[in-house]
Amino acid sequence: MKNSKKKSEVFQFICPCCHSELWVDPVTQEVIQFEKKGGRKKGSLEELLLKEKKKKDEFDRKFKATAELEKKKRKKAQEKFAKALTKLDKED
Repeated sequence: MKNSKKKSEVFQFICPCCHSELWVDPVTQEVIQFEKKGGRKKGSLEELLLKEKKKKDEFDRKFKATAELEKKKRKKAQEKFAKALTKLDKED
């Protein structure tokens, strides 16, 4: 009698996607009941636009910093190349 009672106990789960509560019968493996929760809070269009503008500004800043670093590397490589050429000319 105890085994049949344990098998008929209902399991309660929380959906990781929508955060709804689900009650499942372990014998039939069917959802008996569900209760919809709030889930993710939806923001306004203005908040979304502001967030995207911040992302774009951060991307632009990083891009400019990377471009500046590449310019410095290129200039340093050109200086080393010119120095190597002058050194080679002196050896001849």
